[in-house]
Amino acid sequence: LSFIPQAYTSLKKVPLYPSLVQERFERCLDLYLCPRTVKKRMNVDPQSLLPKLPKPADLRPYPSVLTVVYEGHKDKINSLSHHPDGQYFASASNDGFVMVWEVSTGRCWKKWNLKQPVSYISWNPNVDFPIIAVAVGSEVILIDPRFGPQDNLQSAAIQELLLKGREFAASKGSKEKNELVKFEDVASAEKEQGLLLRVKHAKPVTQVTWHHKGDYFVTLSPQANTKAVLIHQLSKMQSQNPFTKSKSDTQKVLFHPSKPFLFLATKKHVKVYNLQKQMLSKNLLGGFKWLSSFDIHPGGDNVVCSAFDRKISWFDMDLSAKPYKTMRYNNTGLRTVAFHKRLPLFAAGGEDGVAYVFHGMVYNDLMDNPLIVPLKRLHAHKNDGMDGILDILFHPTQPWLFTCGIDHTIRLFTDK
Repeated sequence: LSFIPQAYTSLKKVPLYPSLVQERFERCLDLYLCPRTVKKRMNVDPQSLLPKLPKPADLRPYPSVLTVVYEGHKDKINSLSHHPDGQYFASASNDGFVMVWEVSTGRCWKKWNLKQPVSYISWNPNVDFPIIAVAVGSEVILIDPRFGPQDNLQSAAIQELLLKGREFAASKGSKEKNELVKFEDVASAEKEQGLLLRVKHAKPVTQVTWHHKGDYFVTLSPQANTKAVLIHQLSKMQSQNPFTKSKSDTQKVLFHPSKPFLFLATKKHVKVYNLQKQMLSKNLLGGFKWLSSFDIHPGGDNVVCSAFDRKISWFDMDLSAKPYKTMRYNNTGLRTVAFHKRLPLFAAGGEDGVAYVFHGMVYNDLMDNPLIVPLKRLHAHKNDGMDGILDILFHPTQPWLFTCGIDHTIRLFTDK
């Protein structure tokens, strides 16, 4: 044995380890004589680590210049929506007025005084039925704009659609004791102004959105608990509740552009429901503290979300349920976001009154990831420290952006 234990009467009599100096020397000798490798230092240019993005000048056209300011409202403007052909757009304000504007001239063609703050407005995307739906208190009011004699055919088609719905509802009868909503005709004086129908809900309505075919529309009433999200059909004057659980934290709902899907955004995620199979299809998780708005790409496979916690998240639903890219460009919260229907553009509106314009190209090849490039910061509206831009809207065909805010104005930004 290299070491034989020995007994000592006390700890003071234990001697020093005799091989201590020799072992320390051998250890230092091993470290000194061990083989070494020479590592070359890598000189990396920091600029080469950044992604190579195209120049904004090569991605034109995109909105960059303030062209028209639409004035007429006397309170903050909550929502915007455009006519299917893009010649007109409508605005809804807290002053109780719904106004229809001509895009090119800035002229207010028509206005309706609904005597209550109008929280949301949506124009039917079907050209054959250009109905305006507005959310006023606990009602959804349908309006026929009737621009001139050339729209008589469209007005006749609208009346025929409503008549078909009334006949179907009368033939079936209202046997249900607990009706979801009530479809009520307007007074004769209101009919002369273009009002068509009132859809009365139990709680205040914060949003109304049309299906792309123009027969269905969905309403959102967060205070209604289990009846927060309702789908209505005009041709049958019927409503249905697709959910049995409470949806009180819902922020926004949208129909899929082409498939029977319904997108529902809560404060922390976006849920995608298959209406045909009546099941949850996907749950998009972005790590949001409070999601404010979202929009669906016209192709239907990509979603962009804005949040009050100062970030924009792009979801590629074919890739993952988590964000493909998250961007932080704002010092304050982001209130709204929107895609262009034809061009590779999307924009977000912030509470500081600044609109952020991005290039967002989605390729047909599934092997290519979407290309996202920030393009322009547009200082559009004033802010009061809490709110700035309340809604943004792209023109359906041109690279133009409409913004509205708390300063009672609507602004149009064009490419030149």
